[in-house]
Amino acid sequence: MENLLELLNLSEPEFIKFWYDISLIESPTEYKTGVDSVAERFVSFANKMNWQVEKLELDTVGDPVVITMNHASFKRPISLSGHIDTVHSVGSFGEPCVRIENNKMFGPGVMDCKGGTVAALYAMYVLDRIGYNERPIQLLLQTDEEVNSLLSDKKTIEYICDKAKDSEFFLNCESIKGDTAVLFRKGIIRFCFKIKGKAIHASRCAEGGASAILDAAHKIIKLEGFKDNDGITCTCGIINGGSKPNTVPEYCEFIAEFRFASEDQLQVIRRFVDDLAKNNLPECSTSVEEIGFRYAMEKNENNYKLLESLNEIYKRHNLPVLSSRGSLGGSDAADVTVKGIPCIDSIGVAGDFIHTASEFAYISSLKEAASRIAYAIYYFDEQKEIL
Repeated sequence: MENLLELLNLSEPEFIKFWYDISLIESPTEYKTGVDSVAERFVSFANKMNWQVEKLELDTVGDPVVITMNHASFKRPISLSGHIDTVHSVGSFGEPCVRIENNKMFGPGVMDCKGGTVAALYAMYVLDRIGYNERPIQLLLQTDEEVNSLLSDKKTIEYICDKAKDSEFFLNCESIKGDTAVLFRKGIIRFCFKIKGKAIHASRCAEGGASAILDAAHKIIKLEGFKDNDGITCTCGIINGGSKPNTVPEYCEFIAEFRFASEDQLQVIRRFVDDLAKNNLPECSTSVEEIGFRYAMEKNENNYKLLESLNEIYKRHNLPVLSSRGSLGGSDAADVTVKGIPCIDSIGVAGDFIHTASEFAYISSLKEAASRIAYAIYYFDEQKEIL
């Protein structure tokens, strides 16, 4: 234990610099060159450690990468994961895009989720240096998480889940909030409504025609009625329609995003959308296309048991115990949980203002996150024997 703690302390400056360096590489999801450049920094580090590296080569997005230490071990692996794409367009943080002030690092994706991926690498390095060889440890780097894996047509998250399918457990290194871990999350489903009306000159609108925009407005009001943080919510965030100010609009389309907490709620949404598509103003018609989906991370006994086990380790070694919480946002942890792999989410670095140009992470939280991960892995089999 003393060696583990000592090496975490000694290695901190090296990994703060690694974190800073990869954050300087701007990597919005759609910028494959940037995302791949970040991944290559991890690959270069892994090669120096003689760890195994695998990747899935893709044309549309960055290549997801799997880095494994102790790959010769025949025991079930432990998987760590995070994404290296960001929501921030190139240049949105100015030049340079990363700065440090006191205990804070500001920059694109420093909190979500580059800090978490570095914390995982940091933990693996320390475990390797103190001679841990009990199980394979996998670091899974996702590359289009911020868009629900849609740019890869779900290939990235399917690859991640396939590589993690035999894992003893899975830690997702999204940002942490206080001394908590996320054990349940909302799912996300998006629909594009396309409404066809009947065009007519605006001066004759009292005589006929059918406004696709008016029909859309009626539908949007009904959709926006879902507002329950513990249940279903809906937001209509994009709308386009009409052709000219003096013409009754023949066409309108809009996108509705639902969030849901369970499979039952998902079925409620699907039935509601089907009914809404059939309920039109006279001479209007509607078609609906599902354009995005992310599972809900439902409450799961395996995940709670895993958190209990890790908390026993943390208690014995004077690390903060993590209480469970839910999140309204989506995450790859949901896909992992659906596959039946015990999973704990959001144990990465701490910070604030996620997805904004003010995003920052607390520098001291990097070592704290690496400690949570390293202790969980190092003492996991011992804790299993106790139980």
